[in-house]
Amino acid sequence: MISGIIKNGRATVNLIFRLPNQPDFTIEFVLDTGFTEFLSLPPPAVSLLGFPFVYDMYANLADNSTVLLPVHQATIIWNGEEREVNVLATGRLPLLGTALLDGYELVIQFTEGGLVTIDEL
Repeated sequence: MISGIIKNGRATVNLIFRLPNQPDFTIEFVLDTGFTEFLSLPPPAVSLLGFPFVYDMYANLADNSTVLLPVHQATIIWNGEEREVNVLATGRLPLLGTALLDGYELVIQFTEGGLVTIDEL
């Protein structure tokens, strides 16, 4: 099970990242059920972390505009296991999308400090 809390009206969870020859580290992500990919991080964070570039993809944004975004690859610990995921270099907040929730149940107690749980089905 993955757990988090509601902070400032947003469902958040901490994800552990694994880089070669470095200690694991955690980044707090906001769950975004309107985002259908795995993760997004601001471009400066992706550059700083040195995630390898994979390809560019077109993305349709909420305002119905289309943009070309760089996709990078990262290793995270998801539900206790290493998992390779795509990270889009975009936006101002770290976002966790629905691609990571496939096969899981998301429960949110939507009140400040409420519990967020992601459980395998």
